[in-house]
This record gives sequence, structure tokens and C-alpha cells, in this order.
Amino acid sequence: MKAQKTRPRLVPAVVLAALSAPAPIWAQATAPVDAKTTTVTAAMACTTLSGKTIGGATLTTVLVKAGEAAPTYCKVNGTLAPSLNFEIRLPEAWNGKLYYGGGGGYDGLIPPLNVPALIQGYAAVVSDSGHQGDGMSADFVLRDTFAAQLFGSLSVPTVMSTALKVVAAVYGTPPTKSYFEGCSNGGREALMVVQRNPNLFDGVIARAPGYNWVGFMGAFNRTAKALAAPGGSFSSAKTALLAKHVRDVCDGLDGIVDGIVANPAACTPDILRLGSLRCPGGGDTGATCLSDAQLAVIRTWTTDATFAGSSTYRSKGYNLTGNEDDPMGFGIWASGDGDVRKAGQYLFQDTTVKYYLARDPKADSLQYSPWDQNQSALYIVAALNDATQTDIRPFIKAGGKLIVWHGGSDAALSVNSTIEYMTNMEKAVGADNAAASTRFYVAPGVDHCEGGVGADKTDLLTALDEWITKAIAPGALTAQKVDAKGAVTLTQPLCQYPEYPRYIGRANNPTDAKLASSYSCTSPGIAPQK
Repeated sequence: MKAQKTRPRLVPAVVLAALSAPAPIWAQATAPVDAKTTTVTAAMACTTLSGKTIGGATLTTVLVKAGEAAPTYCKVNGTLAPSLNFEIRLPEAWNGKLYYGGGGGYDGLIPPLNVPALIQGYAAVVSDSGHQGDGMSADFVLRDTFAAQLFGSLSVPTVMSTALKVVAAVYGTPPTKSYFEGCSNGGREALMVVQRNPNLFDGVIARAPGYNWVGFMGAFNRTAKALAAPGGSFSSAKTALLAKHVRDVCDGLDGIVDGIVANPAACTPDILRLGSLRCPGGGDTGATCLSDAQLAVIRTWTTDATFAGSSTYRSKGYNLTGNEDDPMGFGIWASGDGDVRKAGQYLFQDTTVKYYLARDPKADSLQYSPWDQNQSALYIVAALNDATQTDIRPFIKAGGKLIVWHGGSDAALSVNSTIEYMTNMEKAVGADNAAASTRFYVAPGVDHCEGGVGADKTDLLTALDEWITKAIAPGALTAQKVDAKGAVTLTQPLCQYPEYPRYIGRANNPTDAKLASSYSCTSPGIAPQK
């Protein structure tokens, strides 16, 4: 679920899907392409593939010239019947590998270009997951049951089958390695292929994964109802009051006051004392306090949501991070800055109620109670969309490597749910298997998929590739924050969970505060060195 700058969307990085192909086009060409001896340029790739039918899709190609942000590449488009659209971006100089980017929200469109993957030479694949429309809407579910299956789990392996044939057709050889990366719904797709298609990719990156559709949408519904209750509405001023209180109390618990609560384990309810924000008498008396109904919203937000029917129908509560007032924080995702019906979480749970659960476009999700009233409908949603299986030993036995990442200030999907999944996964596969084949990182101060006050940029793809091709297992990585002009404004270590970056630099030194070398990955509860 990744958010746009103007309105919320469950959109992270990119989407995907796959099928089959006839005799390789390169074998039919007048001058066959031999990838071992010939460099296939983007222009050559476009010429070779234009108008050809491969894997059930007739291809169109466009040569995209280099611009300020991206190098030259060949854009290849195709459709797998009835309506699964995909795009393959072929670089000027192929590195011999394939990169599949995941989608966002309820998909419905071709995701934007992943420039770093293209620069690194990957043949990059994306798709719309089999339907076209608003990524905030699940209306396709009522119109097309096959589209619902494609969105749930089938689009990636379907498109991947065709993509492999296209790559082999143009380069004369299949990719030596194939990787998948996605955030939010794309992160769900990432865990879905690990669990249901364990031999499809050599490596997978799941960022802020929306892996538990039943539990997460149920939690969104619960929070929306709390905000819609009399007196529960949260204005931006109320959110700012809450965020400042959290920062004042917990920001320095990581060794530095910098607007990032990097040590959330130390920010306990006893330290927070949210009751000190209560308005006299519990009524709403203005922007300097929270009413009882608003404090109830925060209790709902920060506590676990569990529903009847399955042990997986659950969602962990959110941390209070001090970044609730970020433009991509609590306001855009949960409260709607005073109008809950404008919030991202409301919109997603509302469309889920309308088209999956009630199957009535006129249904009012705020009146749909309880969330778990229709067990058959919840089962269908889980069977289609949930990637909650924690025993990923088939993926590990196939040699797969998994990197999971989550922003510590994510207001769309709780980082604690990802922590719970990774903890349960380690129990299911064993500590040794988890250590050998998986990595988990939490990025303090980072919003949903990107943004926030923390360092949100890390080259996880290179880390994954080096792990697989060079047996260089990733440890702590380096994360950056980059301004609109591309200048690096902050570097910090990206620590393996449960460690967090504790400041060990010089006190009150703005230069040190921006350097990764001034931080040490530290376990919660370990006192800093004096």
C-alpha cells in the first residue's frame, strides 16, 4: 500500500504476471542473435521483438531514448488474454538477469519505471495484475472472478512464464538469475511467490508487505469506526499534539534528539503517559488536549486486532513514533485529518467490504459489524490474497534468499505485523535456516515504502544479488536520505532487526549526526557505552 503525494494509494514499487511461447524469435531472424558473442542493444531488442507473438502475447515495442533520469531502453508491451497487461523494459546492455517489480494497492495499472534496476542492466518486468482501473478500488472482483485470482496470486507466475520466453527470444539465453521486489501489495506479492511458487525466483525482496489481507483490512475497519464515533475525529492539530508529545518523551532514547524515535522498544506506555494529554473532564476542549474518544482512537490504533475464524485473522498494533504528523503519516492513512472517509485505510477497507465481503457496492463499511460476521467471505479473501504461511522451507531448500524491509514509522501497515511474521517464520523453518537464507531490516523514521524523516534509500537489490552470486551475506547495510536535487542529506546504518542505530557520535554535532559512522547497531535494552 504505497501513498501518492496527493492522495493515499496502497502502491509501493511495481506489479507483475505470466504464460508460454512458440519457437524463439531469434532463431527465425535473418541474423540470429547469439548472446554469448553479440551485445544486444535496446534498439536491436525492439527490432527483434516488434510484432512477434511469444508466450501467448503479441508484442509491441518502443525505443525510449535516454533522458535526465533514465538510460535508453526498449519498452515491450503485451497482453495475455483476456486482459493481463505486462511491460518488459530491456536495457542498452543486459546484465544477464531479470528483475520483476511488484504492484500496489488493488493494482489496475502498469507501475512506473524502476530506474536503478534498468541502470544496473536488468531486464525489468511489471504488470497491471490482470485488470484495469483505480488502484483504490476492488470493483473488479464483482465483475471478473478470474481477475480476482490473478490479483491474488496468479498474475506473477503467469507473466513470468512469458517474460522468460521473451528474454530468451531476444538474447538467445534465459536469465541466469531472477529476482522479485515489491512494497506494500508488492510486498504481499513477494511473500506470495515465496510461499506458493518457491522455485520461481532466486531471490525476493519484500518491503512493508501487506501479507495479511483479512487481518489488515479488518484493523483498518476497526480504526475507521473509532474515528467515526462521536468525538473521535482527529484534526491535523490533534495529530501534531500527539506527535510532539511522543518526540518530547521518546526521541532521545536512541542517543540523539533528531526527530527519529529509533528505539521504539524503550518508548513504553509508562514513559509515554498518554493520559497526560487528556482534556479536563474528557470532552474535546481544543487543540491542546485529547478527548476520551480521541484517546480511544489511539488505544485502538496501538493495540492488536484479532478476528474469529483463523489464527491468521489478526493485525498487530502500531507504534507511536513521533512522526504521526508527517505528510505521509497518520493523517493521510488513518484519520483523514478530520474526515475519516478521506483516509487511505478507510478507502481500502471500504472497497474490500463492498466487493469482497458484502458484495454490494452500496454497502456502508462503517455499519458493517462485526468484521468477522461472514466467515465464508473471509475464507475466500484469505484463500485469494493472504500470504500468511510461515513455513517457507521449500523456498529455502530451492536455494532462495529473502530480504524483508519495513519502515519504522509506517502508518499504512504496522511494522509490528511484519515483525510477528518474521518471528513466526523463524520458528517454522528453524533458526539456522532463517539465518542462512533470510534477512530482516527496520528503517527508523521511514514512512510507508519511502519518505519520512529517516534514511529511506537502500540498495537492497545489489545486496540480494551479491548474496546469491557471490555468497556475500548481507549484514548491516547503509541507508541514505536524499533531497529533491539528489543530494544525500543523511546516512545511517540499516540494522538487522531487533537492532537499531544508536547515536555514538559527538554531542550536539550536526555533522556527526548525519553520518552513518556516528551510529552503532545496538540491541534494545543494552546500555550505551559511556
